[in-house]
Amino acid sequence: MIIDAHCHVWPDHIAAAVLAGRPAGLDARHDGTVDGLRRTMDAAGIDRAVCLGVAHAARTVPRTNEFIGSLDRARFVPFGTVHPDLPAADNLRSLQDNGITGVKLHPLFQDLSLADPRVVSLLAVLADAGIIIITHVGAGGDSGANDRGSPAALRALLDAVPGLRLIACHFGGYHRLDEAEDLVVGSRAVLETSWPPTTGGLDQARIRDIIARHGAGRVVYGSDWPMTDPAAEIAAVRALGLPASEEAAILGGNLAALLGIS
Repeated sequence: MIIDAHCHVWPDHIAAAVLAGRPAGLDARHDGTVDGLRRTMDAAGIDRAVCLGVAHAARTVPRTNEFIGSLDRARFVPFGTVHPDLPAADNLRSLQDNGITGVKLHPLFQDLSLADPRVVSLLAVLADAGIIIITHVGAGGDSGANDRGSPAALRALLDAVPGLRLIACHFGGYHRLDEAEDLVVGSRAVLETSWPPTTGGLDQARIRDIIARHGAGRVVYGSDWPMTDPAAEIAAVRALGLPASEEAAILGGNLAALLGIS
């Protein structure tokens, strides 16, 4: 089984506009729609995809979760959204009303810091409710945005919320891999493999060492669709030359266990 841990989707009528506003140098490879993702999955041999909703403001949390929660559960695993400007109880209710058990945080696009006491407090509530978190970690914007999602901020969050189950995107530090190796590799976080425009551009020996140090049982494959080609990202994982059992675990087994997928 192959499960993609990192896919962004939007309603058809706004997908193109959202993608037009993405950072320079990160051109979308696909259209960001649910049907587009389904076609991509079929072509790449992906069985399930974690679909991520991101609310830029508190007022958009309800409708974002309604959309993500409406997706076909046979192929898609919905990860919804929260926002620190919304009371914790309202955030949790929005997730529960839509049957959502995972949340995507995005320090760049939500203008939130992983070190903000409001975020720490909110995630403690979500952790108590059994919600799994996946978050962008590392660079991708201006210096302020980069610091909001830094490996150091992530490590402080993990230390502050011991019960938090968290997936750290981009090996724990997009374009900040030195810091990630110091602060995130070996931590409680589950590492995710995406690295737009392609994980294949990273040094294979370094990635194999990171996986060995962190433990292959706590690494999951993700593509960051629609910004990358998932088939190429799967090929990049396979090109690492890992033992077959570790490769299969990273491509789907580890995430299936975390999400309770049989």
